[in-house]
Amino acid sequence: MFEQARKNVPCLVFIDEIDAVGRSRGHGLGGGNDEREQTLNALLVEMDGFDTTDGIIIIAATNRPDVLDPALLRPGRFDRQITVNLPDVRGREAILKVHAIARGTPGYSGAELANLLNEAALLAARTGKKAVGLAELEEARDKVRWGRERRSLAMSEEDKKCTAWHEAGHALVNVVLKHTHPLHKVTIIPRGQSLGSTMYLPKEDLLNRKRKELLDIIAMTMAGRIAEELVSDDLSSGAAGDIQQATQMARLMVMQWGMSD
Repeated sequence: MFEQARKNVPCLVFIDEIDAVGRSRGHGLGGGNDEREQTLNALLVEMDGFDTTDGIIIIAATNRPDVLDPALLRPGRFDRQITVNLPDVRGREAILKVHAIARGTPGYSGAELANLLNEAALLAARTGKKAVGLAELEEARDKVRWGRERRSLAMSEEDKKCTAWHEAGHALVNVVLKHTHPLHKVTIIPRGQSLGSTMYLPKEDLLNRKRKELLDIIAMTMAGRIAEELVSDDLSSGAAGDIQQATQMARLMVMQWGMSD
């Protein structure tokens, strides 16, 4: 690769997923002799061999800068780091050129947006449509974020009722509390691993999380389990995902964001 670069100066060399060969040395299975470490050593030597007048610029990309070998990041090698954040609403609008979907996709990466449009195109093709409309985009967005609909799942009336009360608990508390996000959709059609879903969408990108917002979201998340208990005087395992989500949020609030007393 570097030989080709020298023959084609001036040029750019772009290495994607640099962490595949650029991980910190000493952690391989073969001590210091595994192939990955040899590749990294060769890469470091090649980069040292370039003079600033060579007209070769090397760029690399990774989602894991924390695992890279320190030697890769020294002056004269990859000595400038540029963080590429997830696109904001303007970025998503530029990617999609569809404002309504840009608003409804906070936190989506470019790859997820590409997947969303691909899914929408497949849905349109299956129904014999010649173009993708908002209905297909909406269904594709829900599928990408919350999983595929499982309409064929045989649910008993009792399971449907239990799921309906559970989702109603989420929805009611979401609407009543002050610091939650707008309710988007409530369904008892199973999606992914869940038997029902209560979906909310932030009005805008969440750049900062606030304590009152998080407390209200935890309350809303636990409200499904509480509704079940109030109505049936019993508990189901349907709140497993809710409990996991609420616990994770509470742990972040205490251990990372200093929001506890």
